[in-house]
Amino acid sequence: MSVNNGPSSGALAGDSHHLPLRVYYEDTDFSGVVYHASYLRFFERGRTEFIRALGIDQQALFRQDGLAFAVRSLTVEFLRPALMDDVVEVVTKVAAMRGPTLRLEQNLSRGAEILTTAQVLVICIKAGRPQRLPPVLLEAVAAHRGADGIGGPLREGGEGGISKK
Repeated sequence: MSVNNGPSSGALAGDSHHLPLRVYYEDTDFSGVVYHASYLRFFERGRTEFIRALGIDQQALFRQDGLAFAVRSLTVEFLRPALMDDVVEVVTKVAAMRGPTLRLEQNLSRGAEILTTAQVLVICIKAGRPQRLPPVLLEAVAAHRGADGIGGPLREGGEGGISKK
């Protein structure tokens, strides 16, 4: 699937995806500190751009196969605040893939300082029902992880899933 990577798509590097963002006034509360719900938008952008960078067109996947991704659970830890005008980076990496689920680890940092972390469980669905992750996603993640040897190879896990070796 061909995907148009725009100027804010970030880049794959090592075993993760890096998306730079700037904090705008609309992301903050009255004091100039990023509002807690804004972090969820930042992480969503990171996940979306990660999938796009792997070469997967989510709209085409939905149109052709009826498949979509939904967040099943999300745990966020706020360590330090991001502030208006900060340049931050969302880093996204695959922690595990199994059956219909994709577990991702994300963090938002300002330079070397990690500000917020998230553990995200994404589920693949079709007509509201869980579906195995599509082969195009499994192959793209395996190819990315194997491209430079970083992150180690993926192997079949129990019940047909994919897990770290």
